[in-house]
Amino acid sequence: MELLFIGLAGGAIISYYIFKKFTSAKRKNLTEKQSVVLLDKIKKVSKLITVEGEFAEIYHHENTKEKFLGLVTSKKKAIILINAKVHIGFDFRKIKMHTDTKKKVLILSEFPQPEVFSIEPNLRFYDIQNGLLNKFSSEDLTEVNKEAKEHILQKIPESNLMQTANKEALEAVTLMQNLVETIGWKLDYSALKIPESTQNLIE
Repeated sequence: MELLFIGLAGGAIISYYIFKKFTSAKRKNLTEKQSVVLLDKIKKVSKLITVEGEFAEIYHHENTKEKFLGLVTSKKKAIILINAKVHIGFDFRKIKMHTDTKKKVLILSEFPQPEVFSIEPNLRFYDIQNGLLNKFSSEDLTEVNKEAKEHILQKIPESNLMQTANKEALEAVTLMQNLVETIGWKLDYSALKIPESTQNLIE
């Protein structure tokens, strides 16, 4: 009778540890899967536009060509009104992060600087002056469009768009926090330099 009891007790203990090990392994696989899904979700956001700016600039385009071995020059010029939309934001692919699967925490170690995603210029030509041997063609529109984008790009540092985008980094961090919380995880952004005045808004 004692042998039977010991056998049953031993079997119960072995069954318990097998069950516990199986459950623990299943939970670990689930956590690791959550980690992969979480990182995948954030990467799919890709680019987050936080600031849109508008520029209105007057640009003077001038082009001079030499003909007949430089003996003759011909100049064309125009005044161009540039109305452009600029989009600035954050590229989530440049975020440095890793996960602590035991604590279910996503840790941000570095957040990207804001960058210009697109410049969409709308051009209007005024006071067009063609040279005798140097006239505006359809190909010039492509070249002038490139010049207009470069002109606007140089004007961006003079505006406050980059500073505004930096302040909007809070919005990007909050978005990440919302994504993390959908699967019961937490976001650790303590390594980031976020002003105390804005940290409270996240918490």
